[in-house]
Amino acid sequence: MLTILGFAMIATFLVLIMLKKMSPIAALVLIPALFCVFVGKGAKLGDYVLDGVTGLAPTAAMLMFAIVYFGVMIDVGLFDPIVRGILRFCRADPLRIVIGTALLAAIVSLDGDGSTTFMITVSAMYPLYKRLRMSLVVMTGVAAMANGVMNTLPWGGPTARAATALKLDASDIFVPMIPALAVGLLFVFALAYVLGRRERKRLGVLTLDQVLVEEPETETVLVGAGAGAGAGAGAGSGSGKGDGRAPVRTGGAGSGTDADAPEDEGDGVRGLDPARATLRPRLYWFNALLTVALLTAMIMEWLPIPVLFLLGAALALTVNFPHMPDQKARLGAHAENVLNVSGMVFAAAVFTGVLQGTGMVDHMAEWLVDNVPDGMGPHMALVTGVLSIPLTYFMSNDGFYFGILPVLAEAGHAHGVSSLEIARASLVGQPLHMSSPLVPAVYVLVGMAKVEFGDHTRFVVKWAALTSLVVLGAGILFGIV
Repeated sequence: MLTILGFAMIATFLVLIMLKKMSPIAALVLIPALFCVFVGKGAKLGDYVLDGVTGLAPTAAMLMFAIVYFGVMIDVGLFDPIVRGILRFCRADPLRIVIGTALLAAIVSLDGDGSTTFMITVSAMYPLYKRLRMSLVVMTGVAAMANGVMNTLPWGGPTARAATALKLDASDIFVPMIPALAVGLLFVFALAYVLGRRERKRLGVLTLDQVLVEEPETETVLVGAGAGAGAGAGAGSGSGKGDGRAPVRTGGAGSGTDADAPEDEGDGVRGLDPARATLRPRLYWFNALLTVALLTAMIMEWLPIPVLFLLGAALALTVNFPHMPDQKARLGAHAENVLNVSGMVFAAAVFTGVLQGTGMVDHMAEWLVDNVPDGMGPHMALVTGVLSIPLTYFMSNDGFYFGILPVLAEAGHAHGVSSLEIARASLVGQPLHMSSPLVPAVYVLVGMAKVEFGDHTRFVVKWAALTSLVVLGAGILFGIV
């Protein structure tokens, strides 16, 4: 019964948010609460929620202060050279911009933190997508898949969890997987090329001067480019129809929408506005060195990540905006992103708390393992790779690697399959995992890109699952798993 209810709860959640019948926050809270009552454990709902919140509180704190930190860095112009450099390289060509998105996300992913990757990638690329009126779900989908492949780095999380759970050396797991992961990353670039060609066909190619010219501020809703027929809904808008082009809402002077907003708060052009009042060119190298030091400390694990971003945000605010009114203005400017993301994280804590507290996750995992055909025993590495795709999407990495992977490894031992093969195969689901509703970083991605979570999910799931299968296929071909 718990197995059926677990799958039903997850399916209900996904259907409702993809059909936009409920907001993600409401669905993450109300659906598990309802199913908790169905299970007959409504009296323990409070305990489950508090357990979930306690487990995700450090993540929420990290995201809150990371958003403030990188928001300040955007305000003061740290990423402006990156934006201009990518724009010149891309030549206002949608094809190059989509490929540039994948490349930038892959490079920044070297820091091992998905939230940081998405903040920097969206900060740099969002103005380009808005100026060219490109599909924002293409940006979020490509960034998520590139980060998912790179998330397998030993300091990224999954590899370390697999090594800890099976008592193996992380390098023994990761190094042999490099060829398969490289194939997966190349597939993401190939996919970015295909999606970019679709965007180029839809929009054409502009010159650099056309893109840099000042124009009334616009807000473009999501479009269906690269996602087939139909368009997604953007911030404050409906769905695009007809020729696939999204309606544009103009908010220039006299429009009554954003005319009274400060210039540096402009939506979509902030990263390219050379005249905004928040720029701090004299402090550029201080901010660059501070960011490098912060990322280095995070990779080296000198302090917990929430503490690092808390200290970094406080220092960045104090040095760049020494006057209290300016600090309050910067905090207020980023308050919406902070509230949206932190609220989503705590709502996800309700979902994970009920899923784990009621035992639904355990029963679902046991059912999947028990239903593996006996003839597949010698191929448990393949089975693990296939199961990692849905399981890491429907549960946290901790739940999969510490709860499910040891069971799969034991089953593999009985048929002569080594723990190393099982551990390597368990990594292939990460490209899809990074778009899971249980991953806090994905809410940073869609929140900063102003993309509906349901639109992102509907677009990315098929491509991310295919990327995972490509990694698995390459691993088998190379004899790694």
